[in-house]
Amino acid sequence: MSVKKWFSLEEANAMLPFVDQELKKMQALKRQFEDKYVELRDLKNEHAEKPSKEKDPFFVMEAALEFIQIEARGLIHNFQTTGIELKDIETGLVDFPAMLEGHEVLLCWKQGEDRIRYYHSKEDGFAGRKPISE
Repeated sequence: MSVKKWFSLEEANAMLPFVDQELKKMQALKRQFEDKYVELRDLKNEHAEKPSKEKDPFFVMEAALEFIQIEARGLIHNFQTTGIELKDIETGLVDFPAMLEGHEVLLCWKQGEDRIRYYHSKEDGFAGRKPISE
């Protein structure tokens, strides 16, 4: 288990270009996986209606899906080693553990926001976001 990292608001904001870049890679892999998965499902449906003589006609596509999953797990693992909490790849939602006025909070950022402007407690989550007083 790694040591808990606390981010200052400045540190967290400085990491946003990296976070955005990593999220875009994860989002692209997710789309790629979904497209290939649908393609494979359609092929399997066609095969069920009209079987071929091939031993395993889906092996190459299934292997490609596995490689995408491995790549995605690697990206997510590397991301998590920074101490940043990945909440949602699709919407690009991340939290940075921080201390604010002596309390443990999560600085909250959603892809597309120009900087971190909100925080919430662990219990409140995204719905409980409060503006950071500057």
